[in-house]
Amino acid sequence: MLYKTRVLPSLWRQIYVFARLPYVTLLIWLLPLLLCNSGQNSLMAHDEGYYAGRARQMFESGDWIAPWGNAHHKTPGPYWLIASSYQLFGVSEFSARIPSAIAGIFCLVTIYEIGKILLGKKVAWLAATILSVEFLWLQSCRLAAPDIPMILLVLLAILSFLKAEIHHKYSYYWLFIAGLSFGLGFLMRSLMIFLPMIALLPYLIGEHRRHHHLANPMLYLGLAVGLIPTLAWLWLSWSRYGYESFNRLLGFVVELGSEDRNHNGVLFYFWNIPLKSFPWGFFSLIGLAVVLHRPIARYQLILVGVPLVWFTELSIFSTRLSHYALGLYPFIALLAALGLDWLGRIYQRGFTHSTTSQQKHKGNILLSLMRETREKLPRNLSYAFGVLGIVLLLVSTFALISDDFDIDQQATLGLILGLGWLILPLVWIGRYHFGKKFLTDNYWIACWLLPCWLTLAMTGSLGLLSDYNPTFKAFFQQPAIASILQNHPVSFAQVEDKNSVLLNFYTPIPGPRVDAISQLPALSYAWISAPEQPQLSTPYQVIATLQEYQLIQVLP
Repeated sequence: MLYKTRVLPSLWRQIYVFARLPYVTLLIWLLPLLLCNSGQNSLMAHDEGYYAGRARQMFESGDWIAPWGNAHHKTPGPYWLIASSYQLFGVSEFSARIPSAIAGIFCLVTIYEIGKILLGKKVAWLAATILSVEFLWLQSCRLAAPDIPMILLVLLAILSFLKAEIHHKYSYYWLFIAGLSFGLGFLMRSLMIFLPMIALLPYLIGEHRRHHHLANPMLYLGLAVGLIPTLAWLWLSWSRYGYESFNRLLGFVVELGSEDRNHNGVLFYFWNIPLKSFPWGFFSLIGLAVVLHRPIARYQLILVGVPLVWFTELSIFSTRLSHYALGLYPFIALLAALGLDWLGRIYQRGFTHSTTSQQKHKGNILLSLMRETREKLPRNLSYAFGVLGIVLLLVSTFALISDDFDIDQQATLGLILGLGWLILPLVWIGRYHFGKKFLTDNYWIACWLLPCWLTLAMTGSLGLLSDYNPTFKAFFQQPAIASILQNHPVSFAQVEDKNSVLLNFYTPIPGPRVDAISQLPALSYAWISAPEQPQLSTPYQVIATLQEYQLIQVLP
């Protein structure tokens, strides 16, 4: 009996120690955000349906080169990842999204390791937790898209460069991994991988005398090995379609570089990134000011140089879309963690009127005012976000009165976030007006993180991060429709718009694409665009209507 009483406390102590390990706590923090959903999943148009549908064609046809019958404008890395997931778990939205989710988990681990080297363990852990509650980042980790896997490779290359500096004995191995990561990045995102590679040049060239990375042949050997899958695919594609394979690949990048899609001007990312990363984009500016005032020895060109160059490249690039800037979000998290940690230390120290008063008597009024503003910053931010929390509570409460289901969902999220931010001034007041000294900076920082975590967890639970087109999914689940679609191929007659990729994915037996239903045999089925109905001369019967599409059967 005495033996058991000794073993049990020891066992609980080991479990407690294990649960406090950084990787374990990060997984506990992230997994609910990745897994919470409403039980229903449907793909987002256009990109997610595009990648999931193309991968399904590969998986079902067994042709992993170009099953769509023509030269393709993108390298096949994303399709191969998703198709491999289909082989393991079957064809579904969940399977299509698994590669991004796994890559998101490893990104958190990698950014923690990078942060440990650059900023220390505490700030590194904080950066990883902040990254997981950046809205656009979390949403992308739950989509069937190549962005997060590519960013993982970029972060792995940066970590390898840093490790090569620290562990000179193993620098050859780490630089091989760095080159391999960039080579595989080309497979994943084609020529877009050159953006982060160029952003790293100031570090690689400017610090070359110290680390000599560019003179190490293992870097280039790793790059060559990483390019082998892409080169093999290009060779096999060239054997089918000739030089059109190269023309499509290069032409797509040239098109993106010259096309102003959605009329997003050169200032697009100046407002879009702060909006999609709020409030962490604001804290990253504070962190940027801190690191510019006190530069990080040897690593300033990574922590500051890489995101600034990358941001400039994206702004110059003519096609400007929100998800193109996802590579900047890990750096936003690092800088935001640095800024929040700096504010936390000021919070813990408190505002001392005596110091300010003495400085004013010495005559340095400007310096005194600057220090006074700095010392009051945690308090002012607490009150400002407390006011914002009250506004969110009022707006959300009035919104709940409406009968609109979508507005009710958004109002619920507003209530959670508003209540969370309302705690910030209460924590400050509790510590500095009621003397509750146990309300340390850890509590204050937690009040920034937890409201965002709870809001995003609820967002996932409501299906807003997984069920993007429930109407489409519900339509295909109707017994009468499912019995037709599961037993007959369905062609596509001039259906080429944004949502057509969803039709292709959810149609169990997709048929060929034709220019007119007159090309189809009698009694065959097809999808057509409803506005085209008056222009069709071939007799047909409308089976069902789905938004702007019609499922028809050609009559004899």
